[in-house]
Amino acid sequence: MNDQLILLLETATSSCSVALSENGKIIAFKEANERNIHASHITLFIEELMIKAGKKYSDLKAVAVSKGPGSYTGLRIGVSTAKGLCYALDIPLLGIDTLEAMASGLLSQNDIEDSDLLIPMIDARRMEVYTGIFQNDLKVIEAVSAKIVDASSFDEFKSKKLVLFGDGASKFKELFSDQNNIRFMDFTNSAKDLNFLACRKLSNGETENVAYFEPFYLKDFLLTKSTKSND
Repeated sequence: MNDQLILLLETATSSCSVALSENGKIIAFKEANERNIHASHITLFIEELMIKAGKKYSDLKAVAVSKGPGSYTGLRIGVSTAKGLCYALDIPLLGIDTLEAMASGLLSQNDIEDSDLLIPMIDARRMEVYTGIFQNDLKVIEAVSAKIVDASSFDEFKSKKLVLFGDGASKFKELFSDQNNIRFMDFTNSAKDLNFLACRKLSNGETENVAYFEPFYLKDFLLTKSTKSND
């Protein structure tokens, strides 16, 4: 069987991360968690990764990209890069839901009880986050949405243990400090988190139409208009 080499790209948050997966195993990765570096760093990271792994671009069987929700600019850069590579190399594009990838990544790094519910959170603004609720087997309990969180947001799950994580979770620690069924775990988005889902999608032939694929922004990008007059 030919080697299944997949390039994984994660740019949905402040993390600019790339990884190489060969036959289901991460063989190399490069990442930095810093805002506004995606445009200037992602192609350099990819080139460095390919050299480090001793691979040629022609060895790639697919490119997987974190498709959102998340940062409008970050998603646009990541998806544009992935589409460009897929066009040039004539290989499949795999779009991976960012929140599902976060849940998959947390499960791969930690011992989570089977009955726990996973609640990945990506910071939006103020008390709003992009979030969803997943079981331990990644089954969706609550679909991805832009959610304004308050103290009663998860009341229907009081009988369950909830795990909140991601760059949007920490701002709720005080809000839920008296709810013993809720715990917080440190987590930084990484391209490595896409690995399981990308391999599964490629094996199942679940590929995207490269020409028409767009990021899942969830909400329209809001441009701030200048208050100055246009004299």
